[in-house]
Amino acid sequence: MKEVSTVVDDIYKLLEPLCSGESIEIPNDAIEDLGENIKDVFYSWKSVSERNKKFTLRMSNIGKPSRQLWYENKSKSGNRENIDPATFIKFMYGHVLEEILLFLVSLSGHEVTDCQKQVVVNGISGHMDCKIDGEVVDVKTASGRAFQKFSNGTLSEDDPFGYIAQLSGYEEAEGTSEGGFLVINKETGQLAFFQPEELDKIHVGSRIDSLRSSLELDTPPERCYSPIPDGKQGNMKLPKGCSYCPHKFDCHSDANNGKGLRVFDYAKGAVYLTEVKAKPRVAEIFYER
Repeated sequence: MKEVSTVVDDIYKLLEPLCSGESIEIPNDAIEDLGENIKDVFYSWKSVSERNKKFTLRMSNIGKPSRQLWYENKSKSGNRENIDPATFIKFMYGHVLEEILLFLVSLSGHEVTDCQKQVVVNGISGHMDCKIDGEVVDVKTASGRAFQKFSNGTLSEDDPFGYIAQLSGYEEAEGTSEGGFLVINKETGQLAFFQPEELDKIHVGSRIDSLRSSLELDTPPERCYSPIPDGKQGNMKLPKGCSYCPHKFDCHSDANNGKGLRVFDYAKGAVYLTEVKAKPRVAEIFYER
């Protein structure tokens, strides 16, 4: 039986004949299975699942900051950002790429099992992506910059979505410890397999207990991140971890002397300022809230 740690090298080796102008053999039933799996992606993608309509603690969110989850649970204002159409398209092709990646894993001789298996730890459930060669594997698509966190092994230093916590939960449920992340760079097609150090994983039961206590609070837990300088004129902005949060307007309603976040349209993207000493020379974006 192959070991999951060699999966990327084995996929590349499988594809080497194509680089030399030679064909590779793919069983017809494997292609048919891939087609069916991609069909299932679209059936799932076109519908809103019940779990997305109401907040619950899940294995996929236990690694997120406590304050963010508090707002997920308690916030009832209109300040939560809606997901835009472009993001739904990104979700769609991300899921398709993940199916293609697992297709390549199987073709390269590795065993893929337990796809979307439900597991439960301390009353919290989740669905793992799969096991490869008996180890829990979370399959990801990533932009070039995000891919580097996996290929360079630095995910534990910047993990705003709680991926390592999620993997920890699945491994605790399955009694395994050598799993990791199989990641495809959606810009280049490069692959990486990253196995976190055991010390970077969390004790899932304790984390769940802590989150349950935080969610019962009447006021939100402390902020996840502090504002950082924007330039040298005294302006302060949200760090990257806050910029992606759908609750940033609620969370920072006291910014700018109680007026809330101010948003400016830089060429690199929207910047959310918590304090404006010198108004940026770019257009300001106004949101209806």
